Amino acid sequence: MEYDEKLARFRQAHLNPFNKQQHEQGSGEETPDRDTEEAPPELSPSEPEFHCPECVMDLGLSEDHFSRPVGLFLASDVQQLRRAIEQCKQVILELPEQSEKQKDAVVRLIHLRLKLQELKDPSEDEPNIRVLLEHRFYKEKSKSVKQTCDKCNTIIWGLIQTWYTCTGCYYRCHSKCLNLISKPCVRSKVSHQAEYELNICPEMGLDSQDYRCAECRAPISLRGVPSEARQCDYTGQYYCSHCHWNDLAVIPARVIHNWDFEPRKVSRCSMRYLALMVSRPVLRLREINPLLFNYVEELVEIRKLRQDILLMKPYFITCKEAMESRLLLQLQDRQHFVENDEMYSVQDLVDVHMGRLSCSLTEIHTLFAKHIKLDCERCQAKGFVCELCREGDVLFPFDSHTSVCTDCSAVFHRDCYYDNSTTCPKCARLTLRKRSLFQEPSLDVDA
Repeated sequence: MEYDEKLARFRQAHLNPFNKQQHEQGSGEETPDRDTEEAPPELSPSEPEFHCPECVMDLGLSEDHFSRPVGLFLASDVQQLRRAIEQCKQVILELPEQSEKQKDAVVRLIHLRLKLQELKDPSEDEPNIRVLLEHRFYKEKSKSVKQTCDKCNTIIWGLIQTWYTCTGCYYRCHSKCLNLISKPCVRSKVSHQAEYELNICPEMGLDSQDYRCAECRAPISLRGVPSEARQCDYTGQYYCSHCHWNDLAVIPARVIHNWDFEPRKVSRCSMRYLALMVSRPVLRLREINPLLFNYVEELVEIRKLRQDILLMKPYFITCKEAMESRLLLQLQDRQHFVENDEMYSVQDLVDVHMGRLSCSLTEIHTLFAKHIKLDCERCQAKGFVCELCREGDVLFPFDSHTSVCTDCSAVFHRDCYYDNSTTCPKCARLTLRKRSLFQEPSLDVDA
């Protein structure tokens, strides 16, 4: 008898609307009207009756691939989930203590609360800005972009989950993972210690790391038990799969010493650091590897163009038209090109290798020279005449056939300057003028 009652309740809860009539006929019960509801079977005194607005409450946790059962409760938003939680609480209180049904209801309640936590609107209680370990996290507004959490290595579903992005190092994570972050912001390291590791993959071995990840200190090994050890080609250290995603990046040490631009596998921390440092001019190639200019002809051409631009810079600073047209802003992305000719960034070297930097810098050089030699009369008036031959056009220090005196910055034809065995005429005049200035006060004292 008890089995028949359970079977009847099961059929009533999972009744298919398409074969409703067949079930009713198969059970041997005749219904006078299809709209009239079937009377539920009598329950034993030990089992309390469910009080639910629907015929049977289904919390929507079980999968149903074919049809929607009658009375199915779909908890798809926050309000429905809260209503389902209250109903589940009421059911738990009505069920017998320590019964299997009560245990199942408690499990359902836990799942509903977890789902509510995921679907809960973050704007209600989550702050827009969070500062943690020098990270400055901002809550993202985008709901359609799918990202990956840098902490737990799982997908961030922006439609139903809250996530933050650090404005300094672009570290992305769930709101629930913020308090688990242990690595400080890479931007602080770039600000305080902007330098590269210039040794190629300085490996120390897993034993020096105590067989633990260099970042999160999780146990790792080369056999993959308990976690696979992945080497970062930039630092030479080993990381776990959560801290090393096999990202590829150009290694500065390999570029400087071997002119090798092949991307290598690096950890997430190194990836962010290299991304922030890629445009910073911190490489002094003449000191690190001076022989590189002997083997890379493009670097010699770039160095000559940069030296010419530095010689053009005084013309633009003292020219009103050049300041109004802001010619120097043509190099605003490479500000160090108008400050010196020695410092390079990794992005500069990558562009040299790809052939982009030579083309763009040649165009800027041509534009600057056109303003000084053709467009602006004030800049033309600041040209030089070769005092050794006194022939030819007006000369400028950035012309390819000229030479500049290192003492007085006078400009001559290159052939005239090296063929002349005497000293620079301008230097001679300046020396004579200084002597005359020193002699005049002595004559006044004697008088």
